[in-house]
Amino acid sequence: MIAPMRFSGISRVCLPAVLPLSLLLLGSLSFALGQGAQAQPPSGAAAAQGGASVRPDYILGANDQILIRTPGVNEINEQPFRVNAEGFLELPIVGRVKAAGLSIRALEADLVTRLREFVREPQVYISLVQFRSEPVFFVGSFRNPGLYPLQGGHGLIEMLSTVGGLQPNAGHRIRITRRAEYGPIPLQNAVVNAERKVSTVDISLESLTQNINPEEDIILQPYDIISAELSERVFVTGDVARSAIIELGQRGSVSVTQALTEAGGFAPTANRNKVRILRSIIGTNRRSEIVIDMKDLLEGRQGDFPLLSNDILYVSKASGGKALSTGLLPGLVGSVPYIIVTAFLR
Repeated sequence: MIAPMRFSGISRVCLPAVLPLSLLLLGSLSFALGQGAQAQPPSGAAAAQGGASVRPDYILGANDQILIRTPGVNEINEQPFRVNAEGFLELPIVGRVKAAGLSIRALEADLVTRLREFVREPQVYISLVQFRSEPVFFVGSFRNPGLYPLQGGHGLIEMLSTVGGLQPNAGHRIRITRRAEYGPIPLQNAVVNAERKVSTVDISLESLTQNINPEEDIILQPYDIISAELSERVFVTGDVARSAIIELGQRGSVSVTQALTEAGGFAPTANRNKVRILRSIIGTNRRSEIVIDMKDLLEGRQGDFPLLSNDILYVSKASGGKALSTGLLPGLVGSVPYIIVTAFLR
């Protein structure tokens, strides 16, 4: 957590709103994570039959129940079969078939091969009708987002490994949302929403994986939703060589000098003495303005300043013009007024 900053001086300017990135959701699940009402994921067989699409690379295991559609093979067609404790299916005509450890797609291909002895050009379609255990949902910027079964106690780090980790363009935080019936998430910074009947928590991947914080490696519960957004961003605009959107990736911040460098440096007409950071004030539609004395910074009298997610670094012209360029960034054009609190850093 970043300690609140004290600001002095108040002025008003008009700035556009920066819209948050949306999560890409799995199948037909529709969750307004962290924003509004959230749809509850389906349970039991209903989840497999229509509530949530199951990836064709879902790996089958003992006690999974599947429905096999094989047009023209009445002994099997539209019949449910359960994978037994040894991991096999006992099927009419084809007999004993190994299923545990195979993906749904692989089992379909195997059955097509076996049925060719009995049927010309067989077709096999498999759907999961009941999970071997209750599932958890990985949505957003994971390498393999989807629905995964819980067997016993699965820790967060173990399950992150199962889904292959995050995509390269993912942010440095993940969010866990848990149904109230399974109790609140056992972390100090978890937030309980009694109206939505869920608890949520944001976890830093750096803290989880590099600092090895055992408290954050929580045991996941049935129907937990683990979500990851695309990388958080910093915006650089004004009198710079080129306006830039800087992806933070796994970084928690980027410094002012790094951001200016990535934007190609100052334009010839820029005010090189001071730059301004426009930072969102949490829980409001306002932004604080932090003025950085670049002369002091570059001469070593002031430390470099970190830019955080959604910050706007603005460089004005030497003449003192303060209007934001209308060509700055898509989505930064708006009419929402912000109160700017100016802080002069010494």
